[in-house]
Amino acid sequence: MKAKKKLLAALSGGAVVLLTVSACGGDDTAKKQDDWAKGVCDQAQVQLGRINTANTSFGQVDSGGKPQDVKSADSAAFQSISAAYTALAGIFGKAGAAPGDDGAKFQKNAVTVFTQQATQYTALKKQVDGLDTSDQAKFAVGLGGVSTSLQKTAANGQTSLDTLRQGDMGKALAQQAGCRGVSGGSTTSSSTTSSSTGTSASATPTAS
Repeated sequence: MKAKKKLLAALSGGAVVLLTVSACGGDDTAKKQDDWAKGVCDQAQVQLGRINTANTSFGQVDSGGKPQDVKSADSAAFQSISAAYTALAGIFGKAGAAPGDDGAKFQKNAVTVFTQQATQYTALKKQVDGLDTSDQAKFAVGLGGVSTSLQKTAANGQTSLDTLRQGDMGKALAQQAGCRGVSGGSTTSSSTTSSSTGTSASATPTAS
């Protein structure tokens, strides 16, 4: 299966890089928004780190190893990413409405976005868990299907996360170190490598 470099930005760093724009404004509302964003991002940093670590783990999977080992590693990574997104949804949920006219709407949307991401990565884990490792060819085909699902999840997630980059709250989040990338580099890349015995997705989220 020619799967190498099939996915570009599959495990998107969109969650790790919430925003890259600059904040503006200096009135009382802006100050409150900055304080709200700091409270959220200080907590979010841990979860974004979990996502980064899980993404990195894909690259450490020996694509030439046993299918069961590849399957277990990918399943664990998807589980970790799903759990991190669930935690992010909880952080934004407990933060209360953000300051400003659309603060409640922004908060609700953030919770929805992260919850949906968690659900989609849970689905990816289930898909991986269902792969047949007893047959080399079937495993390769099945993992190719996971790659396709991952690509769709990444695209949908990027579109959803883009909504958190909008408006004053988006700008406020951009200023917080906790909501920025947790690994170096300028792009987010993902590839799928394969061998005669196994295939594994690999991705590293970076700040842009």
